[in-house]
Amino acid sequence: MRAAGLITATLCALALAACTPFPEEKADGRVDEPLPATTTTAPSLPPRPRDILLDDVDPCAVLSADQRIALSLDNPPSAYVDSAFGNAKACTMRSNISGNVVRLALVTVEGVGVWLSENAQVDAELTTVAGFPGLTVRTPGMDHVCNVEVDVADGQFLDVMFRDGGNEKAAKQDTLCQGAQRAAEAAVAGLLQRR
Repeated sequence: MRAAGLITATLCALALAACTPFPEEKADGRVDEPLPATTTTAPSLPPRPRDILLDDVDPCAVLSADQRIALSLDNPPSAYVDSAFGNAKACTMRSNISGNVVRLALVTVEGVGVWLSENAQVDAELTTVAGFPGLTVRTPGMDHVCNVEVDVADGQFLDVMFRDGGNEKAAKQDTLCQGAQRAAEAAVAGLLQRR
């Protein structure tokens, strides 16, 4: 009986070996071994302190005149619809003082987790914005911009983009990310005052 088991085990091993392709030898004699499968786990966001629904919010009214002055945004806000975010209501504000631009987009068609998927192809780092979970998002190859995404409700998030508006001396991305964080803090405070 032991012999039958040994033969069966040997035949199974030979069958598996026959089905496993051998690595191909390259012209220079090297052999590429298959890479082990790797999985990355996206960081999970902490819970929100409460929900802030964005459906009926005017993006250009989120920041008060005093908040815009504190952020050196001295040009009038300009509303538009951002098709990149499912026709999200958006507002752009420019600073003649610093030359920087802030854009707020109120995304109501998907949650902030979209930035954590492999398809996003960005560097997303966890942050907190006025007690709400958020992400600082840097897009590889785009050093003139930084985004802060704030998780405000299920299937909704506040997108705050801060970019260099064409200054003679370009701002460093770390500086832009700090500006995005400040603008996001002010925007969340503005949203909370309106609720």
